[in-house]
Amino acid sequence: MLIAKCPPGWADGVEEGDCMLLLRNPLQRDGTWKDPVTGMEFVRVPGGCYQMGSNSSDSYANEKPVHGVCLDGFWMGKYEVTQGQWKKIMGSNPSKFQSGEDFPVEQVSWNDAQQYISKLKQLSGNSFFLPTEAQWEYAARSGGRDQIYAGGNDIDRVAWYNSNSGNKTHRVGIKAPNGLGIYDMSGNVWEWCEDVYDKNAYSKHDRNNPVVTSGGISRVLRGGSWNFNPGNVRAAIRGRNSADHRNSNMGFRLCLSRVRQ
Repeated sequence: MLIAKCPPGWADGVEEGDCMLLLRNPLQRDGTWKDPVTGMEFVRVPGGCYQMGSNSSDSYANEKPVHGVCLDGFWMGKYEVTQGQWKKIMGSNPSKFQSGEDFPVEQVSWNDAQQYISKLKQLSGNSFFLPTEAQWEYAARSGGRDQIYAGGNDIDRVAWYNSNSGNKTHRVGIKAPNGLGIYDMSGNVWEWCEDVYDKNAYSKHDRNNPVVTSGGISRVLRGGSWNFNPGNVRAAIRGRNSADHRNSNMGFRLCLSRVRQ
């Protein structure tokens, strides 16, 4: 059964031809979209421009220079991919902290995340991907706002980090969301991004939709985790590791350019 046809432009990021969504796969009343295969919820991130990077006293050289970036709109996972969502697609749970299905999956490499994406695409027909580094920071900072952490400047309100985590991960969505309604982008687990890591990327970025696809062997990680200090769960912090590396503080979340039935 189909919902009645919607007028053009009824929802940013949903093509007119995709408006006739199946009832099993609707946009929610709050504007989020739920993947019918995994139950994963996605939040619309409107396009815009912002200043990427940081000149703060605790910033690192690889966060400079601060530079202007403009992005097309996209959809981002409301939460980190959970252990239950991982098991539903992959059949097993690699996580160290197996405290419940609503905890973030960890001990997954960048390569593992790509395998998950490939299988989920086949099942759902939607083109999921890891966020680019520029998309990730823009979303973390509530659409490019001047925020230290993902959702504001009060770390304990928005993040699980070394002083409050009890040396473990926590169920997704307990801390306060950021201004876009996205949770846990500071702390809990580091999140893999699509980009190849380049310490000088900010001197080379294109202004529009930048992404680094070559020039290194490591992949970008963002957001910090349960065992890192406040300076390393900032929205601007840039981490890295090899694409095959697994750790109990590494997970990911997914993005979409648009949603389809």
